[in-house]
Amino acid sequence: MKHSQVAQMSHTGEAISAYLTEMQSTLSNLPIDGIERIVNALRSARAQKKTVFLFGNGGSAATASHLACDLTKGTNANGRPRLRVIALTDNVPLISAWANDSSYEDIFAQQLQQQVESGDIAIGISGSGRSPNVLNALKVARAAGAITIGLTGLDGGDLKNLVDLCIVVPDNSIDQVEDVHLMLGHIITSCLRT
Repeated sequence: MKHSQVAQMSHTGEAISAYLTEMQSTLSNLPIDGIERIVNALRSARAQKKTVFLFGNGGSAATASHLACDLTKGTNANGRPRLRVIALTDNVPLISAWANDSSYEDIFAQQLQQQVESGDIAIGISGSGRSPNVLNALKVARAAGAITIGLTGLDGGDLKNLVDLCIVVPDNSIDQVEDVHLMLGHIITSCLRT
């Protein structure tokens, strides 16, 4: 093995170690009481047969879809009522129609206007807390009387002050914020399963 390859492997190992160390610090600073409040809101929605809507962009869109799957199937246990869950990120033709005919900033808000009701839950996911289409959808949900929940990071952006419940992941790396959002989805699903 050449010296340059050994040096590159050493640098890679250091980068991996640094990433994991930063993640451990971020995880140790998550607000357990805030996560518990979200779990309790979802328990209440399940008992009242309310609908949970999820949405976000890019990696957050993938997290919204993943969490919708987990909340729909992964919480189906012990004879409990099933959660009604819709990921507004999953209908690409509808998203492109609203983006084309209205604006990209309204792709989730327009979907919610037709579906959201009082007592439903809208979960907006945005690493920066500044995504206009996520913020607009949360405003629509709020106006309809839905419970609004945000998952964000960095400084929380505008999202943190727009929602009823919010987890601001205490990290400035979008990669790590998105890692934690996915983990939060698994934690929430696990709690709702028991």
